[in-house]
Parts: sequence; structure tokens; C-alpha cells
Amino acid sequence: MRLILLRHGQTESNIIGALDTAVPGAPLTDLGQRQAAAVPAAVDGQSVDAIFVSTLLRTQQTAAQLAIIRKLQPTIADGLREITAGSLEMLSDHKSQGIYNATAYAWAKGDLDLRMPGGENGHEFFTRFDQAIGTIRNAGAHVVAVSHGAAIRTWVAARCANTGGSFAGDHQLDNTAAAYLIEEDGHWRLEDWHSTPLGGSGLNDARAADPIGKGTES
Repeated sequence: MRLILLRHGQTESNIIGALDTAVPGAPLTDLGQRQAAAVPAAVDGQSVDAIFVSTLLRTQQTAAQLAIIRKLQPTIADGLREITAGSLEMLSDHKSQGIYNATAYAWAKGDLDLRMPGGENGHEFFTRFDQAIGTIRNAGAHVVAVSHGAAIRTWVAARCANTGGSFAGDHQLDNTAAAYLIEEDGHWRLEDWHSTPLGGSGLNDARAADPIGKGTES
């Protein structure tokens, strides 16, 4: 099957760099709505059999236009939600951002016992995200799943045969950027990593403090 893991559009929390991971989360900004509106044209000509979203509002808003155009009803999958920030929730200082990202990307390298302060550990994250992917695999040959930056980067780094643990920290994933994956014989392979908005780099907000989209070198 072919899976597009799409990061949601921009929110106010992305602009200020807040670790906003709790349900329902912030809605899309005006730019986020424009980013989402550009997605259908960006995947025009590509089959979409099903659309999945997380429990957070921003993924559902991001999928809305694509769902209307493709005449599909998005399915909510709790496992697709962002890595829980725990006691770091809504903090925006560089230290908290660094702890959050370092913890998530350590999971990608196999340190699954490490726990996000006040939140989940790597085992718990991969269990629920893997379960969501398992459901998605039964939904069709071509699926779009709208999820979250840290979750996508961490899962792709750990689960794709042609990536490695350091991939999560080294690769930027802006709002409405996407990972294109192919599943063959039970193994996932990263086909393409589109690090900027699918609607074009003109929809990127370089001034945003978003700590989830940027690579560690940014």
C-alpha cells in the first residue's frame, strides 16, 4: 500500500513554539487554513481510498477540504495523535522544547524506556501509533493520514527500512509537509520526504518558533 503521512496545518501554538499536544488542541490559523486548502491540488492525480486523522482538531481541519473533494469521511484514529508533552504541555522555552525533541528522537534510536516528563515512554508511543497504522493498512491501497510532526518523524525513523534513528532529528517537517511511504511484504519504506508545505514553500512561515518542524541543525 501507499501511505501519505501528512503533518497538520499551522496553529497559533506553532507560531509561538508551544508544546501543544493535549486534546482538542489549537485550531488552524489563517495560514494553516490556506496550507490545508492547498493539499487537494498537491495530491491531485493520486488515488486516495481513505483519510485518517488524529483526535486533535488541527488534523481534522487540515483534512476537511481533501475529504470534501474526494467525497470521503475521515476516520479518527487516537493513535495518530502527537507525542504527549506531559508536564511540558504548553511550555515554549528552549529548554522544554529541547527535552521534548531529545526524548522523542531518542525513541527513534531505540531508547524506548525513556519517558517524556510526566508523559508516555517510547513503548507506549509506538504501541498506539503502530495500532493506528495497522488499522490504516486495512483501509485501502492509497491512504492519507493527517498526524503530527514529532510523531511522524519518530515513527518513520524507527519503522522504515531505509531510514535510521538519527533521521528523526535531522529532517525538517513543516506544517502540511509529508512523508510518502510504501508498504511491501510487511515492511515500510520511505519513498519521499517532502519537508516543506505540499502547497509550496510560499506557504511556509519562516518566522514561526515551531520547534517540531525544524531539524536539529536549524
